[in-house]
Parts: sequence; structure tokens; C-alpha cells
Amino acid sequence: MPIALGILAASGQIRSTELDQYELAGELSLNGELRPVRGALAMAWCAARAGRTLILPVENAAEAALVKNARVLPARTLLEVAAHFNGHTQLEAFSGEPLLNEPSYPDLADVKGQQQAKRMLEVAAAGLHSLLFYGPPGTGKSMLASRLPGLLPGLSEEEALQTAALQSLESRFDPSAWRVRPFRSPHHSASAAALVGGGMNPRPGEISLAHHGVLFLDELPEFERRVLEALREPLETGRITISRAAQRVDFPARFQFVAAMNPCPCGYLGHAKRVCRCTSDQIARYRGKLSGPLLDRIDLTLEVGALDADALQSAPAGETTALVRERVQSAHARQQVRQGGLNAHLDAAGIELHCVADDRAKQLLRQAIDKLGLSARAYHRTLKVARTIADLAGLEVIGSAQVAEAVQYRRGLPAR
Repeated sequence: MPIALGILAASGQIRSTELDQYELAGELSLNGELRPVRGALAMAWCAARAGRTLILPVENAAEAALVKNARVLPARTLLEVAAHFNGHTQLEAFSGEPLLNEPSYPDLADVKGQQQAKRMLEVAAAGLHSLLFYGPPGTGKSMLASRLPGLLPGLSEEEALQTAALQSLESRFDPSAWRVRPFRSPHHSASAAALVGGGMNPRPGEISLAHHGVLFLDELPEFERRVLEALREPLETGRITISRAAQRVDFPARFQFVAAMNPCPCGYLGHAKRVCRCTSDQIARYRGKLSGPLLDRIDLTLEVGALDADALQSAPAGETTALVRERVQSAHARQQVRQGGLNAHLDAAGIELHCVADDRAKQLLRQAIDKLGLSARAYHRTLKVARTIADLAGLEVIGSAQVAEAVQYRRGLPAR
């Protein structure tokens, strides 16, 4: 449609004096009808910030209207758009209200037992830290991961726009998903391009579609190693840059990373009642897909054990998602007041300034560095996790109890 209007303007068939006040979007069919396009919400956002009016197909109008202060003019045919520019029949601004629902998430109370895993979920949500669950099949690792988006505070207007704009670039955005935190769970057969983005005309991948939400990789060692290595930079920077010969595109990718895996190929290494039949070589190859630098970027690691019959049948209902979310929101509020951001995003200078520990905590952390051989990155991440635990407890200074819990989450996978 923009190309057709350019030809009409160049040939004098429509007036071109006002074209620079508009953004134009739409595919053009052979009979002159306008077909919907991807990225309508992202276009509306950019048009509103530039002070321009957006003309686009009728099917995209409800999506584009989610952007406040955006002036959206829906059209059905090229003739309607031409008549608008020639002053014959003006297009009317979209006045409908998109269908917006309250975000709905699965409840944490549905998970039986696994109190330590639930605690780690709360800590992760409170500071936006990355985490890894490992354990035998059927212990609730995926179920726990799916509860994480509901523990996070609601999206702000700006965050909701960013998330929706990225999703509209990948496909048409569903307005009913407005303000719902993304939960992306790609299959382990996903390619590097599917995960980080790419293509001739670069489009966002799973890590960008999970922006302000959760990226969950189940069966982590089943992913190709080069695919997993592509996560290292975005986990640090929160962005991904895709370079092609003709263009360079920068997508945001500030997601919360959650992974789950079995301890070995058969899944029963260390199980109390099932025998592991994997050889040492098989286990080494299985875990060898996870590089040290990638594991070093994961803040919290926990073994999720199998539950016995009593725990499955008679365990009392745990805390609800809403109750845990209140504590997470309070921790987020403390971090915003103190440093203007969440703990996971603190840089080295911010860690020195805001992650203040008492003497006993410093001594315990020093011992952990020596015994566990923590890298500088792991040290900083442990300190940030301890800061989050202190925020959940309402403490200004990090104590030894908070450091001890944070160090506990740095434990590696169990040995053979």
C-alpha cells in the first residue's frame, strides 16, 4: 500500500502535501483491498511517538489502538485511502475498545510439596534471577516453572507496550493477552535462529518474545550446544543484535531464564528407589552440552526430588500465587526506591553500593569463594541473590543467613 500511494503521488493522482504526516501500513491485494500485516502495534507505537497518524487495514485497527495517544485510521481499500488524501471522503479514526482481560496465571498452590523449590521461585521472582531445576522425571519441574510469571508484579504500561510490540512483529498480537507476562517454552529441537532471532528480514526470536517475561528451556541438555551458547550474551546484556549484510537490528531481550533437566540421560541418578543405568561416559556427554560459562550465569540451582505417596496424597495446600506475589512486589518496591531497578540488573558499581553485608556475612562469603572456587561473576551473582533474600526479609544490611541461603543455591549438579 505505501508503494502504491507513492506511485499515485508521483503521477499526480493524489495530493502529496500531507503524506509526511502519516505512517502507512498494509499489504495490497490485486483487487485493491488492504490485507493485514505483522507489527501493527509496533508501528502505532512509533507513529504516536513521532506525532504521525497511522493508516492501516481494518483488521489491524484494534491491535494498533492499544497504544495510547495513537491516531489510527482503518481503511478497507486503496480507493478509500486515495479519497482521504484527495479530500473527498475522510477516513474515520478507530473508536472501538479492544477486548482486554485481567491476566490469568496457574496457581502455585496447585504444586504439592516442594517447599524449597517454591522458596527458590520466590527468590528468583523477587530479584529477577535465572534458575535451574534438576531432578528425576515427574517431580514437578515444568509445573514449577509455569508458575513463575504469576509471581511477578503486573506489567507497567511501557513494559506491556514493549512486550506486545515484539509479539506483533512475530505475528498478529492478540489484544486479550494485553499485560500478560510472556511464557515462552520452545522445544529442544529449536535452532539458534529460532531462539535468538534472524532471517533475511530479521525477526525477533524466543528470547525477545519473552521480553519482560519468562523463557523456559525444558530438557536443557537436549538443546544443541551452539544454541545454548547463543544465550550467554543476552543473559548478561538484556539485548540481542542481529547483523546481516544489508541491515543490523537490535532487539530487547530482558527475560527471566528458567531451565529444567534430568541429572542423567535415564533421569534417575541419585534416585532413592530407582536405579540409574547410565555409564559415566554417558553422563559426561549429557552434561557436557552445558558449558561452564553458561552455568556460571545461572544464579539459582536446586535439585527437585521425588515425592513419596504421603506427600502426594495428603500434603496441605501451599501458599497461593497471589500471596507470594505480594511479598515479591514489596521486594521489587524496595529495590526500585533504593537503586531504581531490580537486583539482577545491578552492575559492579551498583553491587558495591547497594549490596552491603555485615562482617559475618563477608567472612562466610569469603569461605564460599575459597571452597567452591566461585568466579568473579559467580561471586557478584551470589551477592545479588543475598541482597534479594534480604529484601524479602525487609533487611537493609545483608546478614550471614542470607549469604548462606544464596551460597546454597550455587551448588552444582550431583556427582556420579
